[in-house]
Amino acid sequence: MKKRFWLWRRNGVYYLQDAETRQKESLHTRDRREAERLRDARNDAAIRPGLGIALAKAYLSAHDADIAKRTWQDVMDNFCARGKPQTQERRKRAMHSRCFDHVRSLKLLETNASDFLAVLDSGSVIGHAYLRCLHNLAIGLGWLPWPVLPTKLWPALQVKSKRGITLEEHQQITSTETNRERRLYYELVWEIGASQTDAALLTADNINWNERILSYQRQKTGTWSYIKIGSRLEILLRQLPREGLLFPNWGKVSNGDRAAEFRRRCRILKIEGVSLHSYRYAWAERAKSAGYPERFAMQHLGHNSNAVTRAYAKNAHVILPPLEEYEAKIIQLPPQARVRHGSQKNGIGV
Repeated sequence: MKKRFWLWRRNGVYYLQDAETRQKESLHTRDRREAERLRDARNDAAIRPGLGIALAKAYLSAHDADIAKRTWQDVMDNFCARGKPQTQERRKRAMHSRCFDHVRSLKLLETNASDFLAVLDSGSVIGHAYLRCLHNLAIGLGWLPWPVLPTKLWPALQVKSKRGITLEEHQQITSTETNRERRLYYELVWEIGASQTDAALLTADNINWNERILSYQRQKTGTWSYIKIGSRLEILLRQLPREGLLFPNWGKVSNGDRAAEFRRRCRILKIEGVSLHSYRYAWAERAKSAGYPERFAMQHLGHNSNAVTRAYAKNAHVILPPLEEYEAKIIQLPPQARVRHGSQKNGIGV
């Protein structure tokens, strides 16, 4: 039988050429015996593809005895064991998604691109994101010797647009909510922009009335948030219990139950495109529109990146004041102060 691959040498380095596609590639070796072994292996794999996988398993097993046995379920278990407890729980829920059934019991070394594409076609945005995490983890641990899908061949991630709840929508929700505890909860997340879990788990001990500060530790990051209690927030907090959970019943239900109840309320009011998390977007958009310093908004939302904070507030509409107002202020200044003001604006020390 005619061989598909043949050798040739240039400047002492051996190359391999495909007789069918005419494609050439370097073997990165000057040793003729090593080059011939690589050529024979490629020819055998072309004739009997199953033999190529068997040989690969045999060679890789010498480096890692379990590499030929591992499945994607092993990768999922390792993935779910990393991170904080709340992160682990969130990952475990995601791994139960039906889209991962396509690869759950599949061995890593026997996975091909079509298997991944089946997951991506049947999964959601979360499934797409988590499949990337599993793929990168398997490669990082050395359990997967080669990428199943090269980076450039991953389908583009189609993310649904997100927006904040408007004031009119918030007023509709609170005015039609008959349960007092839930109504106050929605008022609180509107006022402080906390995540649904952080707001639901607030207790009376989180309030320092002497210093007028509301403080809480974020469940997701573990960092602390300190909020000065203003007049509106004070009126709201005075209506909540003075000991224990601020929301005794609402704080004991799961995230899914809180989200489901909020969706039910939105369906009744025919409000679309929002979730409980949209209150955080709304807070950031309001902060940006009001001229709230970005560093304060970043600290309050609990992010370490300016880009993330800007993403939260991407839908905010800021009306810029006319330049003439600022020019008028400069004209009214004394000549010496005017020069100093201009130098500071230009970044020049005086």
